[in-house]
Amino acid sequence: MAKNKTYGVLGLALLGAGLYFFRRQLVGRALKLDAVRHKVTVHRDLLVTMPDGIHLQTDYYAPLGRGLFPTILIRTPYGRNGRVTPSGVLPAFIARRFAERGYNVVIQDVRGRFDSEGKFEPFVNETEDGKATLAWLEEQPWFNGLLGMWGLSYLGYVQWAIARDAPFYLRALMPVISGSRLPVNGVRDGPLAMDELFRWILEMDWMDQMHRPKGFVYFNRIIPMIEDRIVKRAASHLPLNTADRVLLGREVNFYQDWLVHPSSDDPYWSPLGQGDLTESVNASVHLVSGWYDILLRETLDDYNALRSHGRNPYLTLGPFSHIDFECYWESLRQAIAWFDANLKRDRRLLREKPVRLYVMGAGEWREFESWPPPARETPYYLIGRDQDAGQSKKTGRLSLEMGAADAPASTYRYDPRDPTPSVGGAMMNSHAGQKDNRKLEARRDVLVFTTPPLEKDVEIIGPTRLVLYVRSSLEHTDFFGRLCDVYPDGRSINVCDGLLRLYPGSSNVQPDGSLRIQINLWATASLFKRTHCIRLQVSSSAHPRWSRNLGTGEPLATGTRMVEAHQTVYHDAAHPSALILPVTNP
Repeated sequence: MAKNKTYGVLGLALLGAGLYFFRRQLVGRALKLDAVRHKVTVHRDLLVTMPDGIHLQTDYYAPLGRGLFPTILIRTPYGRNGRVTPSGVLPAFIARRFAERGYNVVIQDVRGRFDSEGKFEPFVNETEDGKATLAWLEEQPWFNGLLGMWGLSYLGYVQWAIARDAPFYLRALMPVISGSRLPVNGVRDGPLAMDELFRWILEMDWMDQMHRPKGFVYFNRIIPMIEDRIVKRAASHLPLNTADRVLLGREVNFYQDWLVHPSSDDPYWSPLGQGDLTESVNASVHLVSGWYDILLRETLDDYNALRSHGRNPYLTLGPFSHIDFECYWESLRQAIAWFDANLKRDRRLLREKPVRLYVMGAGEWREFESWPPPARETPYYLIGRDQDAGQSKKTGRLSLEMGAADAPASTYRYDPRDPTPSVGGAMMNSHAGQKDNRKLEARRDVLVFTTPPLEKDVEIIGPTRLVLYVRSSLEHTDFFGRLCDVYPDGRSINVCDGLLRLYPGSSNVQPDGSLRIQINLWATASLFKRTHCIRLQVSSSAHPRWSRNLGTGEPLATGTRMVEAHQTVYHDAAHPSALILPVTNP
């Protein structure tokens, strides 16, 4: 009887172990990861002491097995595990996947977040605290002298904060949907990146509240429809220096500081990433981003900077937005190959070509030696306009031929009291990415220029830009351009876009008084199929993605008076306004 009982207990134990193993393997298969190789034990709530005596809470995931393993460091303001806050579930999940494949993983709450002591000031302490954490790692008996770092968004910036002139053992970085100049992203374009910033402030506060007793009462804030309503109310409020009170009911110190330093060239930003953090980086770097990521430009700037310093970074760009979970899983798959190659000298999973791009429209991944691949800069000229009788909607054509000498200009009126809305694109919410733009294009304050149905496929890969010859009734105004793929059924799907803020002296004045401006429409990889059309939108706002231009030149923080702008876009032979596309196919 005792013997049978022993066999029964042993059988249950084996069954439990089998189910545990099966579950771990199932997760790996679902995410297309290689097989689990190690069980993992977690040491929670370790204290890492900073030079000023502050303690940062840290978790250590240890793979079970013989020998010493390389280490991956993750530093985060979003919670190191689900016990701290619900948002900590994702980094903890990622950490365990790394540890199961033979890596020590250290996750740390940055200063002032959750159980870590001190005051959280975005970006300010990440260099010194990161270096102190490296010094702590050096002293650990399980540290084998090989270190990598992984992380998304803010977790990517903390990598750059310590990468320049880092110790020799920092061998591999993987910043995902991030950038070394992340601190200035909110003011990079002149207007405030309002939707992005307001949502970040709101969600950071939600994480704080959920960390506290009875925090569940704040759960409704993170429901997309409720969050949209709160952000819309704050984004519509003037002056902007009180919008944080509309958002949270109180003043947010760092928001107030950023508002009064609205230029990325302001010395205020110098310690936080204005300089070249990619210089003197000896670690191998793999950058991951998406065509609809709010930090796509920062990623590509870092890639180009590393190349200029003689480095050979890897680059992965997919059809992702900033909060796209598929981007997280893709970065995990790529990270395992990256760390295996650089920390274990196992290159079996590492792709041969450094650049991997998802070509939208074609629906496939392609690999290249470098970014951007060879392409022909091809101008599609804005041609004339057609106005339907009795309607105010203005449409025109895109053509490979330049406009006539007497071609009439296109005009529209922009009213900041009813700003042209943002639809899809590079945003930090559930509305990001590809959207049908027909309702937006029907507005009176949007110009539309479209090619005839294409007779053959047109593939573009690389940076896109828009050259316009314009005139405005105001010295302070904005121009926004957007490239769209028009399907045979009429859907107009946004591909890429960009905004330019004008102020006195900011643009190239022509002899006739018009302005020649160039708008960076960001980068893309997209195939426009035969029978589709290429479309360009021109307007003066994408609100609340960017704060609206009030037209008065008042300071960003305190402006309240609004003036409408009368905009003119020229497209005759003397003013060859054109959409410049990087065409890659014959």
